[in-house]
Amino acid sequence: MKDRATTNSTGTAPHRIALIGSGPRGLSIVERLAARLAGGPAHRPVEIHLIDAVEVGTGRIWRTDQPDWFLMNTVADEVSSFSGPPDDGPARPGAGPSLAQWWAEHRPDHPGPNSYAPRRLHGEYMQFVLRTVEENLPPHAALHRVRGEVTDLERLADGYRLAFADGTELRADRVVLTTGHTRPELSGLQKRLADFAAEHPALRYIRGDSAADMPLDEIPAGSPVGVLGLGLSFYDVMAALTEGRGGTFVETDGPGLRYEPSGTEPLIVAGSRSGLPLLARGRNQKHHDHRYTTRLFTLDRVRAACAGERVDFAAHAVPWLLAEVHLVQYATVLRGRGAGGEDAFVADVLRAAEAGVPDVAAIAARHGIAELPPIDLDEVARPFHRRSYADDGEFEADLLAAVGRDLDHAEQGNVGSPVKAALDVLRDTRSIVRALVDFSGLTPRSHRTDFLEWFVPRVSFLAAGPPLRRLRQVVALVEAGVLRVPGPDTRFEARPDTGRFAVRSPQVPGSETAVDTVIDARVPVPDLRSDPAELTRRLVERGTLTSYLNGLDDEVFDTGGVAVTRSPFHPIGRDGRPDPGLYVLGIPTEHTRWFMQGGSSRPGFWTDFVQDADAIAGDALRPATEPAAEPNAEPSAAEPAPAGDTSVRESAVPAGAGSR
Repeated sequence: MKDRATTNSTGTAPHRIALIGSGPRGLSIVERLAARLAGGPAHRPVEIHLIDAVEVGTGRIWRTDQPDWFLMNTVADEVSSFSGPPDDGPARPGAGPSLAQWWAEHRPDHPGPNSYAPRRLHGEYMQFVLRTVEENLPPHAALHRVRGEVTDLERLADGYRLAFADGTELRADRVVLTTGHTRPELSGLQKRLADFAAEHPALRYIRGDSAADMPLDEIPAGSPVGVLGLGLSFYDVMAALTEGRGGTFVETDGPGLRYEPSGTEPLIVAGSRSGLPLLARGRNQKHHDHRYTTRLFTLDRVRAACAGERVDFAAHAVPWLLAEVHLVQYATVLRGRGAGGEDAFVADVLRAAEAGVPDVAAIAARHGIAELPPIDLDEVARPFHRRSYADDGEFEADLLAAVGRDLDHAEQGNVGSPVKAALDVLRDTRSIVRALVDFSGLTPRSHRTDFLEWFVPRVSFLAAGPPLRRLRQVVALVEAGVLRVPGPDTRFEARPDTGRFAVRSPQVPGSETAVDTVIDARVPVPDLRSDPAELTRRLVERGTLTSYLNGLDDEVFDTGGVAVTRSPFHPIGRDGRPDPGLYVLGIPTEHTRWFMQGGSSRPGFWTDFVQDADAIAGDALRPATEPAAEPNAEPSAAEPAPAGDTSVRESAVPAGAGSR
């Protein structure tokens, strides 16, 4: 077979690092490799091979040929693929512009601060970062863009052999897997709906995936379409079937929008368990380097509550987290009233916390806020779940009222609105939650039920929403009759008697609608056990990759995440030993670690996103003859994280991060 590697002109065998997957995680590692290489000579020439089957430098999700109606859900000012901010020198690895700064400098369509960029534009920014890396590599280093699909990876005595789908091969000393989102095998409801569509030629079932990769253009105008899920992917599907069909949203004299159809839209019937579209992000009022310091929800307090045992998330963590949420909620109210009441209230809460979880609402009542109940995460995320309706008109009125209230809060901003400021706590404390959860920090039962089944859906719903304009578009589409939400606990069913799908809410009589297409607008949950990718299957069969087990005594929870050590994240094989030349980072390790789908770091300081990339870069540059550094090994199933480890893995940009 032909070797893809190039011949080094010096005659010295290069130290070769291959990265499989060139999305944000892969790009971040490449940027850190380049920054480290710029700091001094290497032991021998270095070759970096950045590999992607779709578009090298962006990966599939951020590729540059997708339409502009697919938007990011993080403001561009908070996104950077450089590990340090710009300085008085040129852009280079370790020092470069954020997405917003690059957008403002290179594109005339930049709308100004706190704007949401199209995903395609972020892909163009990623290409700029990759070109910057290439142009600033020292003479002893080279980067090769490799377009191709890796189908096998085998450990050799002196490195690794990568096999490609076209029959070529590549030998490497170090290999990094940052393979991103997968398309897992269908099961349960998804499989039943897909099988039913396969039996009826007039029907379609479109599986969960990036909306840019869904065959949405095949759906006829006027055809009724069921959309399963009302999360971020729903908004992408909604945009593709409306703006993508030539429809337009027009500003009105009031606060809302009016939708002007093109006539080519389908009828969208969208539903979920909550029956409520994902809530909007509050208008951003925070500086891009804003860092929230918790006053109640800390690692020390949670670990003190569990008295050295494994953490029970519901019993030990949630009470302190909710207290932090309520502290911000009431402090924001008092700040809005003026007269200096906020500081006295916070001081009273902190004094009460010395004896245990404080009753923040009771303290707020003593400070004059008796009329405002504390935020209930279940009630905000599932406002309709205890209600029944006379008909679909009554539910629609309730839906629009709930959306209208959320829009009011979002317009007040993520500092000005007590609700949005409080819910932002769920976003701002992710690093603390990770420190509690990752690598068997929770008991197996609590990990599965309290965390993955209860907390994660709610934090995703309440703290990761779309730009508020998207929710205004929902209102306009409902009023135009283009979008219909059947109600809470939406059911998607295959009906053999009619040969069609049916979408209905059991809480709304008369809500049932027959549809010819069902689109699963949910991001597939990563799971090593159901990933059909050929490379993954080979690595699982060979025992190179295994599923992470959270086990305690007789209880074991198979998470489906790739089992890895702590930093620098070597996979743990079937023999229980880590592979010191192989690394796995990002989405494949979801559930071993939490929130691995995060797609960027923030300008101005190092989040764990960059710290993880830098740790891998440093280890991957280690000479093959040099013993591997002992990884920050995974604790045993019965061993909680060290009691003294209270870091939340954020730091200032290290000195010399952008060495020239």
